[in-house]
Amino acid sequence: MDKELLKKAYAIAKEQYAGLGIDTDKAIERLKEIKISLHCWQADDVSGFERPDAELGGGGIQVNGNYPGKARNMAQLRQDIEKVLTLVPGRQRINIHAIYGDFQNQHVERDQIELRHFQSWTDWAKKLGLGIDFNPTCFSHPFADDGFTLSSKDETIRRFWVEHVKRCREIAAGIGKQLNDPVVNNIWIPDGSKDIPVDRFTHRAILKKSLNEIFAISYPAEYLKDSVECKLFGIGSEAMVVGSHEFYMGYAVKNNILLCLDNGHFHPTEQVGDKISSILQYIDEILLHVSRGVRWDSDHVVTFNDEIQLIAQEIVRANAVKRVNIALDYFDGSINRIGAYVSGIRAAQLAFLFAFLEPTEKLKKLEEEKKYFERLAFMELLKTKPFGAVYDYYCLTADVAVGEQYIAEIQEYEAGVLKKRS
Repeated sequence: MDKELLKKAYAIAKEQYAGLGIDTDKAIERLKEIKISLHCWQADDVSGFERPDAELGGGGIQVNGNYPGKARNMAQLRQDIEKVLTLVPGRQRINIHAIYGDFQNQHVERDQIELRHFQSWTDWAKKLGLGIDFNPTCFSHPFADDGFTLSSKDETIRRFWVEHVKRCREIAAGIGKQLNDPVVNNIWIPDGSKDIPVDRFTHRAILKKSLNEIFAISYPAEYLKDSVECKLFGIGSEAMVVGSHEFYMGYAVKNNILLCLDNGHFHPTEQVGDKISSILQYIDEILLHVSRGVRWDSDHVVTFNDEIQLIAQEIVRANAVKRVNIALDYFDGSINRIGAYVSGIRAAQLAFLFAFLEPTEKLKKLEEEKKYFERLAFMELLKTKPFGAVYDYYCLTADVAVGEQYIAEIQEYEAGVLKKRS
């Protein structure tokens, strides 16, 4: 792509936005502050390295497709993530599930995992200058087969998962200490009922008890951020999810921990963007799992759609960028997995850039003056402004593929690397 043409396009965009009182250079600098946590499980369809014969299951987690080139070991997975990082501007983070430990071909039960099993991840991230986030893995395990983990009435099963999550917090805090960067440890469990239950109350009381035990140990905030994640329903838990939005919102507010909002975990007519300004009134920070719901499936590759735009706009309008932790959470095995990563990251970045390029104070003034037609007209006009030229310039200055160039780079990687994997 012609660099001079890109610079000319940016100069025109810069002038147009200046007419609205927006400094595009400053918007790019603000975008550089947005760090997106890349979910390692997109590279291998949530397989992990715990057991070679492990099957994905629990809470409606499903990966469709068998596109060639899936990462089959730790070296391949890290190689793929490193390739992804060369195709997007900015500095990102890495999000790890507990089943991705470096277990050296040994079976380590989940209630026995230790920091040493993730030392190579920490060393790798430190070498690349990346932060790490973490997640207990409370699915794809015999002790999750009946649909209940931390809320199980079977004390043996409950104790097993409590110990697992305790160890995950300890591991996350240890990683955060080594990297001198706090790790977000996010708890999601698949617990729920396929058909109408009678005793919802007891399961939720047990979950509360388990969480209280898990959080009894305190870790320094500069090493660890705790988060809990809600969900409306899952396949196999259509009638009731124990960790509902109301349950976890109440728990997070009462205990001042992060609430994770996954925009694929709510009813299709709900807007996660609308929830952000409410929750931030009561909680210091939140975690966002950015995904794309399609009807009743929650984990499609992120695109630059109305929902992700509203999420970014609400964060920026609330001046809450430093209070929101952003992670991706989707898994698509039907297309090139590297392409799924890069498309999703770029879509999320584009949404935040679009928000940074908004003349928010001008729009607020129109709103306060009750000039609602004018507000609507300006918001519509912003959709036609050349924000794509600003993003292209950001990519150019970051020395990564601009525009459609990244498609060719991924195709080359597929031909040279992915197709050679067995």
